[in-house]
Amino acid sequence: MQSDPQPRALPEPDVAARAHSARVVAAVREAIAAAGGFLTLERYLARVLYAPGLGYYVSGTRKFGAAGDFVTAPELTPLFGRALAVQVEAILAATGERRIVELGAGSGALAAQLLEAAPSVRYEIVEVSPELRARQRATLAAQASRVTWLDALPESIDGAVIMNEVLDAIPAHVIVRRGDAWLERGVVDGPDGLALAERPLADERLRALAQQRFPEHGDYASEINPAAEALVAELSARVRAGAMLIVDYGFPAAEYYHPQRCHGTLMGHYRHRAHGDVLLWPGLSDLTTHVDFSAIAAAGERSGLRVAGFTSQAAFLLGCGILDLLARAGSPDSAAYLRAAAAVQQLTSPAEMGELFKVLALARSDAIAWPGFTIADRSHRLGSE
Repeated sequence: MQSDPQPRALPEPDVAARAHSARVVAAVREAIAAAGGFLTLERYLARVLYAPGLGYYVSGTRKFGAAGDFVTAPELTPLFGRALAVQVEAILAATGERRIVELGAGSGALAAQLLEAAPSVRYEIVEVSPELRARQRATLAAQASRVTWLDALPESIDGAVIMNEVLDAIPAHVIVRRGDAWLERGVVDGPDGLALAERPLADERLRALAQQRFPEHGDYASEINPAAEALVAELSARVRAGAMLIVDYGFPAAEYYHPQRCHGTLMGHYRHRAHGDVLLWPGLSDLTTHVDFSAIAAAGERSGLRVAGFTSQAAFLLGCGILDLLARAGSPDSAAYLRAAAAVQQLTSPAEMGELFKVLALARSDAIAWPGFTIADRSHRLGSE
């Protein structure tokens, strides 16, 4: 997702939005009390993002586009989906199945673009948000005969699996090393309202992962996301033939857990502004973490997939021919071309989305062509450096 890179004053929520946030806060306070006075950030994020009828992703608030909190790549230009379709077609050609499974399809914009670019494909969407599912149905109304919505992961998949900005929204644990002490960050109900706090880390699995991934010395705080890794492992085990494409913002482990990134990556997005206050207007603000692509790649490999490629979004889109697609967008002096060129610049510029966003491919099939990784493949950076 793309938010305003320049920190500016956040706009104030209206009366209805504040009332909704107050209901979310009340639900969080109930959860804190039920948990004995301390709610881990992972459980807090799960509640404020996904609690039925309340959470950010499942309530009726506008999330995508100019009127929402962020803009994703497919909403910037249909050229994103058309370029991605070049790689998807290579996956489908190798498997012999015209099937695409997308997790968390957002507004449905990417699905619409892929359905237009990939004729005769069967499209399945796994979506947990009733509000987003309704929006997807509206977006895809003209293509509804080719789309099926699923309540759970398919038992087996032959074809292409797509996750565009999904893993960043899966709640993560925030682990803290302070001196020789290992702590977990959470939320308490203090005298002045919700507040962040820390308690000794009791989960030995989380401690082992943090010890393995954190730099050796100094106080440090960052995220560990076993739920995201488990989702990729489970999904990978269901891919019988084909491949999975994961597009998101993040880093390989050596960069994710760099000594200078000592405060982690958890952040909020509100009305196209990025902010660092995870307790600000619960239920109104999108809260995400960057993706540890090394951990995600390892999760896929544990389920028998192989890393077919890893690169920046810019290199991937250029390899898939987005500039050729742009050249067919109209006359270079037309308004349509200029709008498309500005969007492609935003998608590929290292100063915007081109470098921060990455593409990871996990494959079961060996016969797939990979145009997306012809310009650059950084798979070697997924290991420890």
